[in-house]
Amino acid sequence: METPNRAYKAHVLVLPYPAQGHINPMLQFSKRLVARGVKATLANSVYISKSMHKDQISTIDTDTFSDGHDDGGYDNAENPEAYLTKLRDVGSRTLASLIEKLNGLGRPVDALIYDGFLPWALDVAKELGILGVVFFTQTCAVNSIYYHVHEGLLSLPLSPDSTILLPGLPPLESCETPSFVYAYGLHPSFYDLLVNQFSNVDKADWVLFNTFYELEKEVVDWMSKLWRVRTIGPTLPSMYLDQKLKDDIDYGINLFKPHSTVCMNWLNAKPSGSVVYVSFGSMAQFEPEQMEEIAWGLNQSNYNFLWVVRATEEAKLPNNFINDTAEKGLVVTWSPQLEVLAHESIGCFVTHCGFNSVLEALSLGVPMVGVPYWSDQATNAKFVEDVWGIGIRAKMDDKGIVRREVLEACMKEVFEGKKKNEVKMNAMKWKKLAKEALGDGGSSDKNIDEFVAELVRS
Repeated sequence: METPNRAYKAHVLVLPYPAQGHINPMLQFSKRLVARGVKATLANSVYISKSMHKDQISTIDTDTFSDGHDDGGYDNAENPEAYLTKLRDVGSRTLASLIEKLNGLGRPVDALIYDGFLPWALDVAKELGILGVVFFTQTCAVNSIYYHVHEGLLSLPLSPDSTILLPGLPPLESCETPSFVYAYGLHPSFYDLLVNQFSNVDKADWVLFNTFYELEKEVVDWMSKLWRVRTIGPTLPSMYLDQKLKDDIDYGINLFKPHSTVCMNWLNAKPSGSVVYVSFGSMAQFEPEQMEEIAWGLNQSNYNFLWVVRATEEAKLPNNFINDTAEKGLVVTWSPQLEVLAHESIGCFVTHCGFNSVLEALSLGVPMVGVPYWSDQATNAKFVEDVWGIGIRAKMDDKGIVRREVLEACMKEVFEGKKKNEVKMNAMKWKKLAKEALGDGGSSDKNIDEFVAELVRS
């Protein structure tokens, strides 16, 4: 709320789940709030705070809470269940302490914007008498599936040949639902994490989604009957979209150091639309057999490629692959993905279909080949191909492997096949709509304005 002696309209504390793909969208949303006169403090875990490569984000304060693993983070825990239990228990205590500390420093918190993965944060907000705002980093479609599971409206396990019919969604095969749903019982801790996002959502004052209305309007309309839902995305840096925030050219936080100069110099030497960009995000860990198939699929193709292979995954590459393909390929441990996708030499993006990557490609008009790994990615890939029409999915064999000839055929289809023009036309359509959503009077722009106005009044 606005008080006479403050230089800002309201103060929000922003609490992402401790992972790159969750920090980025919440940080970007914070920048939008700051541009509207709201003070934002981003709270990362102690370990994340120590690990990240951070640009100077002068407009946003940063602070820390503890996930109970200050020296090693998630990788230091015995297992996922142990990490998530400690994250909840220690996180709740240290979050409450942080809010009380900020209050004592004369910077009282008016609202807590918390990641949907952290529903316990809403309990802390309510105990301390501040607004609780849930922020979902995955699509409305994916979260609708989890909601139906939580409410017992979608019974598990799913039958392999069943068709799932849910409000606002296209018919889905069981394998097109999130992996924690269709492979029920395989990852119980992550299943609980995702489904329990809805354990107390009815108590949230606002429900925000990193998407835009035009992208998911049917399911947004359905969800809006349940909660105070607002779409506020896509959360790319402003200079890649509406260009209102002139200093907002990058996310500002990286858990991996990108090889920016190497990548951009290499791309500058390549013809327009000639390069396949390949990246499977910050978490996917493919089997060596799958890595080998991807490697040979790229090698057999006629296309230049830039492939991000994290340092922990490099040993899975075939012997001498990097040297043998150096004429047409570049392999790096991390890239400046936005800069890469925006480069004119990029003609196709082979992606795991994590939603941040999908939103980036969609917002920049880059066609995709989907190679989903787990979590929400199979559902996102379904939408990329069949709903948004901006790419195609690479089909797995009976062993769950995308074979080299399949990958090669998918890339060829995007570059040269029958779907080439349709996919490119749809990519341009969604690029325009994404930009308009955050432009003056766009759906997300109006929603953020409304949220700030309510924040000031409350």
